[in-house]
Amino acid sequence: MKQKPMTALRTARLVDAERIFALIHLHRDRLVPRSLGNIVENIDRFVVAEVDGEMVGCATYGIFPEIGEPLHTAVEIQSVAVRAPWRRQGVGRALVQEIVRRVRAFEPAAALVLTFSPEFFGTLGFHEVPKDKVMYKLYTGCINCTKYANPFTCPEKAMVLDLKAHSPCSAQK
Repeated sequence: MKQKPMTALRTARLVDAERIFALIHLHRDRLVPRSLGNIVENIDRFVVAEVDGEMVGCATYGIFPEIGEPLHTAVEIQSVAVRAPWRRQGVGRALVQEIVRRVRAFEPAAALVLTFSPEFFGTLGFHEVPKDKVMYKLYTGCINCTKYANPFTCPEKAMVLDLKAHSPCSAQK
């Protein structure tokens, strides 16, 4: 039996920006596009997964304060992308868990994701919420999306992981 290659996670570096851009672009049907400039500006928030020195996945986060309620600030997990040959190998799970681990230092109320893969995030302890519960995200990000005419008719599901009450993405390892 062939042993699964070891996946290494690390903080992205500026030299990774073009590879991250290309990886996100590979998933353009399921991810919101990001400009190369946006990736460079936020490179310190990206985590990349490598197998034998090859980038096989990435993820990042954004911080979304609820207006007037800093204690209800959420962290949105964004741009979770894994190359096809490495899907269902634990790479996506490791990336999301690492992002959650890192953002816990800020003590946000929740981790939020808008996703076409609710089953995956459900295995990590996220639960679906109505989109009107994530209004700041809708008005700062979704409102500018060119994929759908209206954030409320977009087929992505809004999901939340309560970081105040939930252990670090430990569901169903």
